[in-house]
Amino acid sequence: MLRFFIIFSVLLIGLFTLEILQPAEKYVIIPFTSMIADISVWLVQIFDENVIATGNVIRDSVSGFGVRIERGCNGLEAVIILFSAIFAFPAPFKNKLIGFFIGFFAIQLLNLVRIISLYYLGQWNYTAFEWFHLYLWQALIILDALVVWLIWLRTLPGSRAGKVEPEPA
Repeated sequence: MLRFFIIFSVLLIGLFTLEILQPAEKYVIIPFTSMIADISVWLVQIFDENVIATGNVIRDSVSGFGVRIERGCNGLEAVIILFSAIFAFPAPFKNKLIGFFIGFFAIQLLNLVRIISLYYLGQWNYTAFEWFHLYLWQALIILDALVVWLIWLRTLPGSRAGKVEPEPA
C-alpha cells in the first residue's frame, strides 16, 4: 500500500507539473482542447446546425451564446489521476494499457456529455449553468476516473471479482 501511494504521488505530481509547462500547453493542451470542442460541435450539429467551434469556444451562431473549454474542463486532469492510479498499482503492463485506454475514452465520453449539457444549460439558465459547471460536473468527472479505476481493479487477473467461491459443506 505504501509503495502504491508513493508511486501514485510521484506520478501525479510529475504529470501535473508537466501539464502546466509551456510546451505541454502549446503542443498538447491547446490542440487537444480544440479537438474536444470540434467533436462537441460535430455531435451537436446532428441536432442543431447553429453551433460553431472556433478554437476552444463553442458558440451558437444565432444567439451568440458560447462556452469556452479551458484547462480543467477538457478532462485531462481526471485522465492524469486515472493514469497515476493505474500505473502505480502492481499489475501486468498489458492490463494497465488496456485499462488506461478504456478509461481515457470513458472519461472523455462523459466530458463530451458535460460540455454539451453545459452549452445548452448556459442558453437556458446561467445560474444553473454556473452551479452545474462549478459543482456537479467537476465532481462527476473525477468520480468517473475513480469508478473506472475501481472497475479496472476488479478485472485484474487474480482478482476475486466475479469468481464464485464454493460454499463449505
